[in-house]
Amino acid sequence: MTVTSLHDPSHREALWELEDAFDRGDLISLFGRCTVSYEGRAASDLDAGDRLLVLKPDGAALVHTDEGRQPVNWQPPGSEHRAAVREGRLRVRSTRTDPDETLTVRFSDVHQLSAMAVTGGRDLTLHGSEEDLRTRILERPELVEPGFEPLEIERPSSAGPMDVFGVDADGTPVVVELKRRRVGPDAVGQLARYVRALREEIGTEAVELGADNDDGDDEGTPVVRGVLVAPSITERATERLADRGFDHVALEPTPDD
Repeated sequence: MTVTSLHDPSHREALWELEDAFDRGDLISLFGRCTVSYEGRAASDLDAGDRLLVLKPDGAALVHTDEGRQPVNWQPPGSEHRAAVREGRLRVRSTRTDPDETLTVRFSDVHQLSAMAVTGGRDLTLHGSEEDLRTRILERPELVEPGFEPLEIERPSSAGPMDVFGVDADGTPVVVELKRRRVGPDAVGQLARYVRALREEIGTEAVELGADNDDGDDEGTPVVRGVLVAPSITERATERLADRGFDHVALEPTPDD
């Protein structure tokens, strides 16, 4: 098991680790001085105190004190975790939309933060790696979509290497980002950076060759598609994909037996 642990981190250090842990799908625990508020079908507040916050990859959030075995506040699986530094405090929010509920924990001090990659559990068993996922696509490109043709793996760009680069049935360039587990909006942002870098690269090449470069969704911007391949994605990630015109393909790293 891979474990990252920070003792008495600054709020910025804690925020950076939380963002990375959300992207990885880690199980997260934070212990520190905090206040807790809940808004939804009812409303509640807890004054400052030392508490343990547990954030699970399935979206569940649990706030524990030093008494009892039940959390004093919680959010169910399917919620979306986000973090920010506001007004000198680390703010962690867990939200869901059906019904509309928000759990907000504001830390004035973080004494301990741990993030653990989990590979077991009733609904979280992971099989295979991103390399297995890439192999599946290279062997069966139609899993991405009919007519997709992979041309290059780890293609370099100004934003970093792309997992898979190819073209669709119409010859349009496609950037494919691979994730072996459920991911959130950070994965969409990563895909967007690759797409933007490729658009800039193709645009430069077209200008150097004297080619017509007005076939994009913006005037003078080449069309480049983005596809996120992952077993599942959060609701927030779905919204981000739709906003950018990208696609999601639900695919496991290895086929089911």
